[in-house]
Amino acid sequence: MDLQTLTSMNWGIMVPEFTVLGTALLLSLLDLFMPREKSRRILGILSAAGIVLALVFLFLQFSHEPASLFHDMYRLDSFSKAFKLILLLGAGLILVLAYDYKMDREEEYRGEFYYLLLTALLGGLIMASSADMITLFIGLELLSLSSYVMAGLRKRDKESNEASFKYVVTGGISTAITLFGMSYIFGLTGETNLYSIGNALRDMSILQNQFLIAFAFIITFAGLTFKIASAPFHMWAPDVYQGSPLPVTAFLSVVSKTAGFALILRFFLLVFNSAPGIKGDPLLFQVQPYLAFLAGATMIAGNLVALRQRNVKRLFAYSSIAQAGYILVPFVSVSAMLFETTWFYLLAYLFMNIGAFAVIQEVTAHSKTHDISGFAGLYRRSPWLAVAMTIFILSLAGIPATAGFIGKFGIFMNALGASQGHYVLAGILVGTTVISYFYYFNIIGQMFFRPEHQEGRLQHKKGLLLVTVVCAAATIILGILPGTALHFFYEQFQLTDFFQTMEQK
Repeated sequence: MDLQTLTSMNWGIMVPEFTVLGTALLLSLLDLFMPREKSRRILGILSAAGIVLALVFLFLQFSHEPASLFHDMYRLDSFSKAFKLILLLGAGLILVLAYDYKMDREEEYRGEFYYLLLTALLGGLIMASSADMITLFIGLELLSLSSYVMAGLRKRDKESNEASFKYVVTGGISTAITLFGMSYIFGLTGETNLYSIGNALRDMSILQNQFLIAFAFIITFAGLTFKIASAPFHMWAPDVYQGSPLPVTAFLSVVSKTAGFALILRFFLLVFNSAPGIKGDPLLFQVQPYLAFLAGATMIAGNLVALRQRNVKRLFAYSSIAQAGYILVPFVSVSAMLFETTWFYLLAYLFMNIGAFAVIQEVTAHSKTHDISGFAGLYRRSPWLAVAMTIFILSLAGIPATAGFIGKFGIFMNALGASQGHYVLAGILVGTTVISYFYYFNIIGQMFFRPEHQEGRLQHKKGLLLVTVVCAAATIILGILPGTALHFFYEQFQLTDFFQTMEQK
C-alpha cells in the first residue's frame, strides 16, 4: 500500500479515536516531564477535555453516511456510533470520579491512571467499530492490558497487587480460549473479515463441518464472556473490583462491560447469523439452550452470592455479574428488538451504576471502611446523598419509575416475545430480581434506619456532586420518559446498515 492510497482514505471516520489517542500521548509526555512532587490533577482536566472533544466529533458524525476503511475492517455505522456514545459518556463521568479520588501514598501514579484509562477507552472504541477478527482482537487486548495495569495501580497495597495478578492470569486464559475459537473460524473459512466469514459459512461445502462450526461458536463465546463477567468466567470480578481503586472498579463495571457486549453483538450476529447448525437448522437457534443456561446461571450466581457480602465493592461486583446475566437474555431470543433493548439497558446501567459508585466513593472516604455499615445513618449526615443512593439502588433493583425498571421490562418482554417464548428464563429473571431486593434494600436500611457510626456531616466534593446529580437526574428521566432515549436511538441510529457490507471510502 503506497502513500497516495493511505492519504486518499477517509480517515475522518476515526476522528474520535484519534482524539483519544492524541490526548493519551500528550498526557504521557506531560507526566514524564512534570516534576515528581507536582500534582497530576491537571492531567485529569486535560483528559476530560479530550473526551469532551471526542464526544463533539462523534455527535458531528451522527449525520455521516456509513463508511469503512481497509475493505470493511473498520466501520463507521449506526451500531458503532450508538455504542461509542455510551463508552465516551461513561469514561467522562469516571474521569470526574477519579479527579476527586484520594490515592494517599499512590498520588504519584495518578498521571498513569489518566492515560491508561484513555488507552483502555480507545480499545473499547476500536471494538465497537471493528468488523474484522484482527482489529477486534487488537481492541480487546488494548482494553484488557490497560485494565490489568489500572487494577494494580496502588502498588503498595496487597489487595491491589492481588487484583492485578488474578486479572492478568484469568484474562490470559480467556484470551487463549478466544483465540482458539477464532482459529477454528479462520481455518474453516480462510477469512478474518466478519462479513466474509458470514458469507463463507453459507457455502454448501461447509455443511460437512457443522460440528466444528458449533464448537467454534461455543469456545469463542466462552472466551468472550470473561470480558462481561458472565458465568463461568466471573470469579475474577469480586477480587478485582475489591482490590482496584474505586474509579477503576467503576470503569470495569460499566465501560469495559459495554465494550464487551458491543464486541459480542457484532461478532456473533455477523459471523453466525446464517451459519448452519449440526442438524441443518440455523446455528443461532440451536445454541439458544446454551446461551439461556449461561444467562440463567449468571443471574442466579450473581444474586445469590451477593446476599452474603459485607464489602460494598464485592457486593457491587456480584451485582454487576447479575446485570450481565440480565443483558444476556435478549441474546438468547435474537429478536428484532435486540439492539435497542441492549443499548437502552446499557445506557441506564451506565447512569445508575456510576452514580452508585460516586456515592460509595464519598461514603467510604469519610467512614474509612468499605463495609456496608459505613452507610449507617447516612440520611442524617447527608440527606440528599442518601436519597440519590436510594434512586440508584431502586433502579438497579428494577423498581418502577426508574431507568432500571424500563430496561428490565424491555428484556422481560424480549424473552416472552420470541417465536419460542423463553418462559423459564423470564421466570429466572423475575425471581433473581426479587432476590436482589434483599441485598439492595439492606443498604437502604443502613442509610435510613441504622444509628450513625460517624459524626459530622459529609463535606461534598464538587466533582462527585456533579456526577451524582447528573446520574440521579438521568436515572429518573429515563425511568419516567424512556421515550426520549428510544426516540433519539431510532432517529439517529438506522441499524439497517449493520448487516450491509461497504466499499472502502
